Amino acid sequence: MFFSNSKLKIAVLGTRGFPNVQGGVEVHCENLYPQLVTLGCEVIVITRKPYINTDIDTYKGVKLLPLFCLKNKFLETFLHTFMGVFVARRLSPDILHIHAIGPSLFIPLARLLGLKVVMTNHGPDYQRKKWGKLAKVILKLGESLGSKWADGIICISESIADSIRKKYNRVVTVIPNGVTIPIILQSEDTLKKYRLEKGKYILAVGRFVQEKGFHDLIEAFKQIQNSDFQSKIQNPKSKISIDHWKLVIVGRADHEDKYSLGLKEKTRENNNIVLTGFLTGQPLQELYSHAGLFVLPSYYEGLPIVLLEAMGSGLSCIASDIPANRNVELSDERFFKAGDVKALALKIKEFVNKPLSEEDRKKQIRMISERYDWEKIAEKTLEVYGKVLSS
Repeated sequence: MFFSNSKLKIAVLGTRGFPNVQGGVEVHCENLYPQLVTLGCEVIVITRKPYINTDIDTYKGVKLLPLFCLKNKFLETFLHTFMGVFVARRLSPDILHIHAIGPSLFIPLARLLGLKVVMTNHGPDYQRKKWGKLAKVILKLGESLGSKWADGIICISESIADSIRKKYNRVVTVIPNGVTIPIILQSEDTLKKYRLEKGKYILAVGRFVQEKGFHDLIEAFKQIQNSDFQSKIQNPKSKISIDHWKLVIVGRADHEDKYSLGLKEKTRENNNIVLTGFLTGQPLQELYSHAGLFVLPSYYEGLPIVLLEAMGSGLSCIASDIPANRNVELSDERFFKAGDVKALALKIKEFVNKPLSEEDRKKQIRMISERYDWEKIAEKTLEVYGKVLSS
């Protein structure tokens, strides 16, 4: 490439920060940018101070620049990105890479300040149930302004890319989320901590927000435990006892609200439902390693990294039938209608004691590792930077 004799300088906005910060964009950035450093780039991520360990100024070669922001569900992204654009201008990067459509609201400002901007669209966030009418209008405006003003556009799935092409007639590069294939661990320390039995728990992972559908999963699990539900099941294949199974949900709310408090209340008196809080590293890997079934009941996703991680762990998985989940290669029988609690309960009953065969397990892990490799994703991202700088 034309910039091969000099180090390409990249500034990044749109993520809370990393390492070990909950969120799909955060996981994406935590894995992508160290790979770009390996490819010879200088990367500076402008992070949100309340979410990160300010004692860490670099992570795997990536420079972390904490910037003050209010920890507020409605204002923090807006204010942080606005200030961050001016910080980025002072850094004089070759590329400013902005993630998600909310922060993309300020791409016109960045362009007017003379910056070359690449936008990654992680999905139509205005479809999230947590946002009110005004927030949805602002997010749609962010998508529109970003798509019209960005020098280069990346979308993480074909379904998102198709939408942007049709709406804005822009050239879009599809570069998916990647996944670091979890190491299959034999240790069971986390299982012992939460009194779990190997292969006898259903696993779900994500933030405590309404669009993740955890309320549906909890209700479906309770239905399965109910003897009346058992007697109404028509499919004999579904008559499998899960008396000794537990439901484990890994995650927390970024901002405690009525919904997240309601989830905790729903599970308070049920000893078979375990809320672990946010986990990463070995504890999360142990849960992936020993789960009997992984469930993703979302109403909305960009491209679900947790589903890729579960499949990369060789787990039997079921997921809601939204477009983002359909972009991941699961067989049709493993999807259920989003929001249909009874359908979810029946699907759990169908697959709860059907682990993948060793052959299918290896095939699934191989497919995920080849298709969603972070090194390849970084190389494709670098190609987008090159096209922007040469145009």
